[in-house]
Amino acid sequence: MSRLRIVILLLLGVGAFGVSYGLTRLAGSRPESASVPDGMAWIPPGEFWMGTDAKDAWKDEKPAHRVRVEGFWIDATEVTNSQFRKFVDATQYLTTAERAPTAEEILAQSPPGTPAPPPELLVPGSLVFTPPEYPVPLDDVSQWWTWTPGANWRHPEGPGSDLANREDHPVVHISWDDAVAYAKWAGKRLPTEAEWEYAARGGLDRAPYVWGHEPPDDARPPANLWTGTFPNRNTSADGFVRTAPVKSFPANGYGLYDMAGNVWEWCADRYDPDLYARRSQTDVTLSPSGPESGRNSSRPFMTQRSQRGGSFLCNDSYCSRYRPSARHGCTPDTGMSHVGFRCVKSLVTAGP
Repeated sequence: MSRLRIVILLLLGVGAFGVSYGLTRLAGSRPESASVPDGMAWIPPGEFWMGTDAKDAWKDEKPAHRVRVEGFWIDATEVTNSQFRKFVDATQYLTTAERAPTAEEILAQSPPGTPAPPPELLVPGSLVFTPPEYPVPLDDVSQWWTWTPGANWRHPEGPGSDLANREDHPVVHISWDDAVAYAKWAGKRLPTEAEWEYAARGGLDRAPYVWGHEPPDDARPPANLWTGTFPNRNTSADGFVRTAPVKSFPANGYGLYDMAGNVWEWCADRYDPDLYARRSQTDVTLSPSGPESGRNSSRPFMTQRSQRGGSFLCNDSYCSRYRPSARHGCTPDTGMSHVGFRCVKSLVTAGP
């Protein structure tokens, strides 16, 4: 394995249903004077239990605590390749994966003493999920993630791959910086973690899944998740090997698609795995926007931003982070073949 790949895998720290099932869609109290932004859904203001106390949850999801958010608009789907292409055509924007990294950038987020990557490896690229041909230990992510020169949003699996028949799939290999740039161009912003989780729950406060209480079943896949044995055997019981077209699965109670599975979605907040323990000391937290610093004590040399929703790689045997309370942190200059985003708008900016 190349030094560059080792460094990038270290930086990532990969931890690693939009089904209504008869639920009534919750329109909420949408302001009568506000026009509906194209492709967005209104999420009414409200209070909910953020996080969880479930025994099988990850530590960064605990404890459950009360949070109140103001009303906002949110994209009904993840941003697609077609939508992102319009942004690139209008701005000539180059994503992080399309720009060559520098040794200084990599070393700034590496432990002291990390050797500099060889200059010949400092080329544009991204991390691509590459399933092994046989079972492997699940404590070594390098067994299924490959640093791939030339991989980016236009070439999801690297050179030789393209977006043919994938215009309505979520765009991937998007860094937090890329997502922020798109959102600004579109007159939107990234959701806070609180907004994202509140919207993902679709009115099912404290339910363990966005579709309700029943765990996912390979015989009736509720979202684009990994079916089979991770990471070497995907049965594609849900109909997809990698990303799925948006709206391939039913929406949640707020009319939102893919709030579980398909691709991880960036949030605006800095990521702190210990945040909820501190926040739970307050009766109700009002419209939280995340911690002031995004430092993970296990990786103090890097700042991280939050991701939500899990991806097509989530499986109970390894990563069950398709739950609405599940969280994950990643460096803002990192894109991967299972990372995308969606945007929100505050009410004050929701007009034409």
